[in-house]
Amino acid sequence: MKEDGRERINIFGVLLDHVDYEKACERVEEFLQNYGSKVIVTPNAEIIMAARKDRALLEMLNSANMCLPDGIGVVIASRILGTPLPERTTGFDFMLKVIKMAEKQGLSLFLLGGKPGVAQKAAEQIKEMFPSINIAGTYHGYFNKDEENKIIDIINEKSPDILLVAMGFPKQEKFMIENRDRLKFRVAMGIGGSFDVLSGNVSRAPVFMQKAGLEWLYRLITQPWRFKRMTVLPLFLIEVIIQGLFSGKTKTKR
Repeated sequence: MKEDGRERINIFGVLLDHVDYEKACERVEEFLQNYGSKVIVTPNAEIIMAARKDRALLEMLNSANMCLPDGIGVVIASRILGTPLPERTTGFDFMLKVIKMAEKQGLSLFLLGGKPGVAQKAAEQIKEMFPSINIAGTYHGYFNKDEENKIIDIINEKSPDILLVAMGFPKQEKFMIENRDRLKFRVAMGIGGSFDVLSGNVSRAPVFMQKAGLEWLYRLITQPWRFKRMTVLPLFLIEVIIQGLFSGKTKTKR
């Protein structure tokens, strides 16, 4: 599907941008040069399966300005369906590329999410990695709907160029998209548990496992409480195989 200059593929109703890291970074450059608040989401197999049952979540994902596949399961699914994605674009790695871009261009960041203190620790680590970066502010993600207006005011006071939101799905997607017209930012991106990794609370899989697409296995070994959530991956792939057998190609051009 090609629309508004975007080539996308359809996996269970979720429209994923057919881009690699390089093209995704070029898209962010365009967002930063043009007027308006742009939102980036990074759904994995679990989020796509949840969106099949939640129409509101599906519509939110598809209303984002860029939808990147985060998870080897999504990439495998695209291949099974005959519409292979160029590569897996993980939220964490893409976030680092965006931060590097921000440092180079003198742009400001606001970090929203994690438990109290986690965003601040993540900001300190980002400062070590990118010494010239401008951190406009941080705030934890443990707030309720009644406190939302206060959080929006705090962010708007800083008016960051880039808003990184690490509150897990669907809270981060709802916050960014439902408040897009009320928030002052140029680009916002949902990044799940990335602040926990940056702050040192959670470790990433070894590089060889990342390259092999086995981060899910590492998380399962180190965080066995995730087992129930991880069972969605084989179910996702089974359903993709069934769809691939009984349907045509999912990518069309208009």
